Amino acid sequence: MTTEASSQKYAGKLAVLYQGQGDSLPFQQLAERLGVPLHRSISDTQEDFFLSWRDGCLKLLDKELLKKGGLVVDIEPRNGEQRSWPAPKDGALAQALGRKTRTVVDATTGWGQDSLHIFRMGYELLCIERSPVMAELLTDGFARLAQQDWMLRLNLESPRLLQGNAIELLAHLESPPDCIYLDPMFPPKRKKSALAKKSMMVLRDLLGDDQDKEQLFEAALSAAGKRVVVKSPDYAEPLGGKPSQSFQGKLLRYDVYLKG
Repeated sequence: MTTEASSQKYAGKLAVLYQGQGDSLPFQQLAERLGVPLHRSISDTQEDFFLSWRDGCLKLLDKELLKKGGLVVDIEPRNGEQRSWPAPKDGALAQALGRKTRTVVDATTGWGQDSLHIFRMGYELLCIERSPVMAELLTDGFARLAQQDWMLRLNLESPRLLQGNAIELLAHLESPPDCIYLDPMFPPKRKKSALAKKSMMVLRDLLGDDQDKEQLFEAALSAAGKRVVVKSPDYAEPLGGKPSQSFQGKLLRYDVYLKG
C-alpha cells in the first residue's frame, strides 16, 4: 500500500506517539511509512489509536489503553502451547494442517498468534498481512523473536512476512505451499454477544471486517499445493462449502479443503 493510500485509510484514526523517550527518528520514519501524523502528546488530538515504542516493543494503543500498556505482538507461547522447538504436532490446528505438510502460508496473519504456534511446531512458514499497521507490529514482533535465546541457539530465522493483499500475493508465489491457512475476521454472532478480546475489538475498529473472505478463499484454493485450512467461529457457515474434513477446537472450527 502506498503512503497516500495509507494516509487515506488511517486519516483521523491513527497517529504515531513520541513522548520524548529515546531517539525520535524511528517514530518519524514510522509516521512517514504509514502516512500518519506524529504527536508528542494526545491532548487535543482527534485520533483514537496510536503506535508507540514502549518497553522495547512497538505497541498499538487507544486512549483507553494508554495507561494500561497497549497491545503488542506477543512472541511467548499461549497457555497450553509447548515452549520446545519443534513443538509436538498435536491438537486440532496440527490435525488440520496435516502430518505430511511441510510448507504453510498464513494469508491472514493478524496478531500472529496462530502463525507463531505454526512456526514453533516446525513448519516452514510464510506470513501475509495486508494491514500496514499490523505489518509494522508483526515486523517488530518477529525482530524480537529473532533475538530470543532459543532462536539464536538453534540458528533459526523468524517467519518471512509479506505486506499486501493476499488475494494478489497468493497468485504470485514462487511455488505452491502444501497448505494455505486462513483466519478471516467474521462479524460477531450477535450485537449483544459477550465482548471479544480487546485485541480483536481494536483491530476490527481500526480495520473493519474482512469483506472479501470468499475471494480470498478462491485465491487460496488456486494457489495451495495440497490443502486450504479455514479457521472459523463455531457458529459460522463453512466459508468454502462442505469441507473435506473438520476439526473442532474450543468455540472454533478448522475446516480443511483438500485438493486433488
